[in-house]
Amino acid sequence: MNHRNKNHSHPARGFTLVEIMIVVVILGLLATVIMPRMLGRPEQARRMKAKVDIRNIQSALGLFKMDTGRFPTTSEGLDVLVTDPGIRGYSSDAYLDKVPLDPWHNRYVYICPGVNSRDYDLKSYGRDGEEGGTGDDADIESWNLD
Repeated sequence: MNHRNKNHSHPARGFTLVEIMIVVVILGLLATVIMPRMLGRPEQARRMKAKVDIRNIQSALGLFKMDTGRFPTTSEGLDVLVTDPGIRGYSSDAYLDKVPLDPWHNRYVYICPGVNSRDYDLKSYGRDGEEGGTGDDADIESWNLD
């Protein structure tokens, strides 16, 4: 007859606090070495954010035009999307909470009517903050978004 002794049990074995802390330290060290290599594309992320900002501003400009029948003039600029200038048809809810700065902390350039597009030109001068440029310094333009 095969009898098992139920009184003889194995105690549950878990991790000690020291073992858990060692694993956390090792993971932290790995993260500080590996993560910068994986996330080493800050300029690419900034350029992508500028494109997203431009698309959001374009949406707000489209709503402004639907309400007022026109795009803001160059002199009114993008600030008109935030505060009511007294234009007939303007939505009292505004179109943007605030006019964003580009990822390099510069204002987006807005020209209406546009030189490169019929309605308006909207762009960021990129990392160098100057018109033109190549690579990470290249302008990000509403009429030329990838």
